[in-house]
Amino acid sequence: MTTAPLWRVASVVSARAAGSHGRVIELQVEGWPGNIAGQHVDVRLTAEDGYQAVRSYSLASSGPGEILELAVDEVDDGEVSPYLVEDVRPGDQMEIRGPIGGYFVWTPEQTEPVQLIAGGSGIVPLIAMARVHAATGSVAPMRMLYSVRSAVDAFYADELVRLSGPHLTIDWAYTRSIPAGFARPAGRLDAATIASATLPPTREPSVYVCGPTGFVEAVADFLVAEGHSPDRIRTERFGGT
Repeated sequence: MTTAPLWRVASVVSARAAGSHGRVIELQVEGWPGNIAGQHVDVRLTAEDGYQAVRSYSLASSGPGEILELAVDEVDDGEVSPYLVEDVRPGDQMEIRGPIGGYFVWTPEQTEPVQLIAGGSGIVPLIAMARVHAATGSVAPMRMLYSVRSAVDAFYADELVRLSGPHLTIDWAYTRSIPAGFARPAGRLDAATIASATLPPTREPSVYVCGPTGFVEAVADFLVAEGHSPDRIRTERFGGT
């Protein structure tokens, strides 16, 4: 029988803006066992009256060490994300349970081509994969397609530029407004964009898709219609936008 991960106290080390309404938060968690790129944690907040709220967040960090990184997009009517984005400060504490998940993960031992597709804050577990890919010197072909409302809404935009290179290609798609000189008009991902900005099915890539539920389902359908094997498509979705 599998033992559930323990709740651990997490102390906020730093918090900085991410995109137009998000935040990157670093947490120190004593006794953290480490995690694989793509895993997530449960975050539990407890109010003064004892009321508790629990939400799951992907980790942008991986490997050993006691410092974890979350990137949170604010949901207007949420219970947890507004606090994490607007109010949390260094020194604040919360509870963390994890790491969780063994399906939506990537390790440098994988040598097959990899296609990453992110919608909005779905970039978080994929940036963890891209970081490990770069840090370990992996030569496995990796390509990322990041769909976001506009350039100012993107998480990790500068870092993605730095990570790109001969073994990691970054493609962008904007759904509401485009930067000056950007060729593709604003709009949701469609079959033509996915076909032109992703590794073809003949390369037999492992595909990771993360984002809002509707985005993930539409992208997965496009990929299968294009000829990708459903067995090679891994998805992770969330309810917020």
